Amino acid sequence: MLKKLLLISILAVFFVSCKDKVEVVPEVTIEEIELDSLNRIKMVSIDTLSLEAISDSLIQSFYLNNQLKTFWVSDQSRGALVNELLKVEKEGLFEKHFDLDSIQKKESILEKLTDKELISYDFLLTKNLLRYIYKVSKGSINPKEMYEDYELKPDTFDFKTTLLKFQKEDFDKVINDLKPQHIVYKKLRTALELIDEFPKVNLNKIEVDGKLEISDTIDVVIALKERLIFWKDLKPQDSITAVFDEETELAVKKFQMRHGLATDGVVGLGTLYALNKTPEQRKLQIIANMERWRWYPRDLGDEYLIINIPDYTLHAIKNNDTTKTNRVIVGKSSRRTPVLTSTFSHLVFNPTWTIPPTIKKNDIVPSIKKDRGYLASKNMTVYDKQGNKVSAEDWNEKDALSYRYVQSPGAYNSLGLVKFMFPNRFMVYLHDTNSRSFFDKANRSLSSGCVRVQDPFDLAAYLLDDQKKWSLETINQLVKTNTTKEAKMTKDVNVHLFYWTAWSENGTLQFRDDLYNKDEALYKALLDLD
Repeated sequence: MLKKLLLISILAVFFVSCKDKVEVVPEVTIEEIELDSLNRIKMVSIDTLSLEAISDSLIQSFYLNNQLKTFWVSDQSRGALVNELLKVEKEGLFEKHFDLDSIQKKESILEKLTDKELISYDFLLTKNLLRYIYKVSKGSINPKEMYEDYELKPDTFDFKTTLLKFQKEDFDKVINDLKPQHIVYKKLRTALELIDEFPKVNLNKIEVDGKLEISDTIDVVIALKERLIFWKDLKPQDSITAVFDEETELAVKKFQMRHGLATDGVVGLGTLYALNKTPEQRKLQIIANMERWRWYPRDLGDEYLIINIPDYTLHAIKNNDTTKTNRVIVGKSSRRTPVLTSTFSHLVFNPTWTIPPTIKKNDIVPSIKKDRGYLASKNMTVYDKQGNKVSAEDWNEKDALSYRYVQSPGAYNSLGLVKFMFPNRFMVYLHDTNSRSFFDKANRSLSSGCVRVQDPFDLAAYLLDDQKKWSLETINQLVKTNTTKEAKMTKDVNVHLFYWTAWSENGTLQFRDDLYNKDEALYKALLDLD
């Protein structure tokens, strides 16, 4: 049809030229050609009673803005919308939350629908689009209803304006702008595609008595190799032997690296646990993390630190480039590091440490009860409500929780030699540690909620960004004095303590241990939504 119309137009112009006459030839625009070639359904007027029957004011405004006429059934964007809705699972959403059966049925008989049925179908498409907008832009669940250890300011989102954009802007652009643009979300979307490439099979549980390591010869090594081949960490082999050889050890190390485990090539409890995860469980994990990233702020700032709690890693980002990476220690499962966003206010060198309530109750007071000498061994001073010092001899168990306990500055201080402050209701911060050997551990869920940072002086010099006043050499000299000194931030640097346990990297899947058991509960909550 399109080719025929173009040919007619060209012949008409040629005819006029040959006769050398000025004739008026009807102009056929590309838009008109496309409209005709797509065989679109007519635009239908909507009566006010039908519109008022819709309880959603956003949908009502959509049609009022369109002069009370149908939009989708007479617009080429309908095909794009239907296609987008039919592939919601690629965005980590669930088909069951959309009216896909009804939409497909209506599409199959579109030309037979009455005007009233066309209006109803147009309403259905807009309703599903609005549902999609909500889910893909802000998430399906309000995190504050699920978690107490969560403090993020929700992004403001004008749904009315967004919905109206579809009437005047490119459909694909508006849809794309709805989705989180952060690189991690895009890597999660790729991870979802990768996991869907794996066969839908039931994996038998691998059971090991003790551990497996190089040179072991035992039947279960065959199952191990088959599992490593399945996950593409080991190349397929013509024949699989029961020998744990060097090639198998390298494959185990590759698997361990992808799962944030100690890369020792030994199959112990942690590695075995990860090996026994099924593709379906991993898909669940990816979908839960995609939902989580819809909650996070769209704008993380021009310069910020982002900490992935389950990965025990801090990344310094400036103008979208990673400028620094540090290992961190985070809260243990019983004292979780919260999810939050804030902005650094100042740093404190040679800090004192005022013991927070939870640690005071669960750690300090029980230790003093056992041994009054604990206070001196930890260089800790006790103050009563009036601010008077309380000696170890006068320490009263009945008043123990009302006392204020302060540890003096120095290398023995639990905060180490520098702390990084940012306002938040959880009273957590980043800090140095007097147990720096812990950074060599694979599992670094060891703190009481705050985040301990490796190479803290280098990070301090980076954040303060003042070579004259706060060079690394100056900082090293200052901490030797044991004098407490505060350094104000002179620029805005955001800090984000986030939680995600899955992504992809250069075409390979990455997973981390779900430290706080958040993934499965979140996935279940998503699945249970109406």
